Amino acid sequence: MKIIHLSDLHIGKIVNGYNMKEDQEYILKKILKIIDDESPDAVIIAGDVYDKSIPSAEAVELFDDFLVRLAKRSLQVFVISGNHDSAERLAFGNRLIDASGIHISPVYDGNVSCHTLMDEYGPVNFYSLPFIKPMHVRRYRPDAEIVNYTDAIREALSDIELDNETRNVLIAHQFVTGAETSDSEEISVGGLDNVDASVFEGFAYVALGHIHRPQNIKSERIRYCGTPIKYSFSEAGHAKSVSVVELGAGDAFALRTIDLVPKHDMVEIKGTFDQIMDKAFYENTSYQEDYMHIILTDEDDVPDALTKLRVVYKNMMKMSYDNTRTRHSQEIYAAENINQKSELDLFRELYEMQNGKEMSDEQNEFMISIIEKLKEGR
Repeated sequence: MKIIHLSDLHIGKIVNGYNMKEDQEYILKKILKIIDDESPDAVIIAGDVYDKSIPSAEAVELFDDFLVRLAKRSLQVFVISGNHDSAERLAFGNRLIDASGIHISPVYDGNVSCHTLMDEYGPVNFYSLPFIKPMHVRRYRPDAEIVNYTDAIREALSDIELDNETRNVLIAHQFVTGAETSDSEEISVGGLDNVDASVFEGFAYVALGHIHRPQNIKSERIRYCGTPIKYSFSEAGHAKSVSVVELGAGDAFALRTIDLVPKHDMVEIKGTFDQIMDKAFYENTSYQEDYMHIILTDEDDVPDALTKLRVVYKNMMKMSYDNTRTRHSQEIYAAENINQKSELDLFRELYEMQNGKEMSDEQNEFMISIIEKLKEGR
C-alpha cells in the first residue's frame, strides 16, 4: 500500500502582506506531478487545508480544483480538519462526495471514522481523527477523566480495537511532545496542547499535521510531513517535501521523501546596506526572485532603506536591523532621583537605554535647543 502524506496546505494564507495563492497553486501542480509519477493507492491531507476557518472564495476554488484533479486519478483521498479549519464547513457534503474516493472526516461526534482499503497483502484501515480539544471529547465521554490533550486523544482512540494482524493508519492533527516548531504555527503557551506519542502505539503509521517542519517523532512511523511551502522566515533553512510511505506485508515499512521546489524560496541575508546593494553581490545570486528578509547591520538607520532595497529585491517581505541598538534591552526603567535631574539628563538616559549608546555632541545641542523652545512656549 503506497501512501502520499500531505498536510498544512494553509490555502488562502497571507505572509507579510503577500498573498500566497500563486505559490500554492504552483506547488499543488508539482504535487499532482509527483502523484502521477508515484501512482499511490491513497493520498492523505492531515489538516489545515485552509488558513482561516472562513476561507476566501479564491481559496475554496483552489482546493476544489485540487480535489477534482485528485478524484479524476481514481485515488482514495483522506482529508481531516485542522485547528485552522472549520470542521463543519470542511465536512459539508462529505457523504455525497464519498463515492468519488474523496473522504473528508465528519465533525468529531465521539467516534473516529474508518475506511478500509485492500491490497495484495490484505486490508489497511485508515482512521481519520480531526483536530480536537479535551472539551470536544468530554462532551461525548462525560464519565471519562480527561485532564489534558493526551487524555483526550487516548480516550478518543479507546474504542479502536487494533488487530496486530491488520495494518492500521491514523490521520491526526495535534501537537505531539518533542516536535520542533517554527514561527508560522499556532501553539499553546507552555505546551498545554501537547500530546504524548504513547497514545499512538499499535498503529502501523501515524500521519500527522499541525507542525510545519518535516520530522519523525520517536520513530519514522509517527511523522509530520510539514507544509508544502514555507510560511515564515524561521523556515528559511528547511527543506520541504512530500512524504511517501509504503506498507508491505506484516510490519514491512518504508518511508522516503521527494523534494518540493517552490516558485519563490524564503531567504534571509544579513549585511550592511552597501554590501547588500553591491551589484557584484546581487548579480551573482537568485535572490531577486526569492521572498527576502534583509537584516541590515548598519549602526545608523539608512534613510528610505526599504524603498531602495525593493528596487533590487522586488520580493522583499521584511527588513530589520541587527546592531547595538536593536540588541540592547528594550526595557525602560524609571530614572532614579528623577526630581533632582534636568530635562536634558533625563532625555540622555532614555536615549542611552533605547539605543545602547550615548548622545553625540550634535544631538546634545539639538536637544538643548528643543528644551529651551519648549520652556519659552514656542
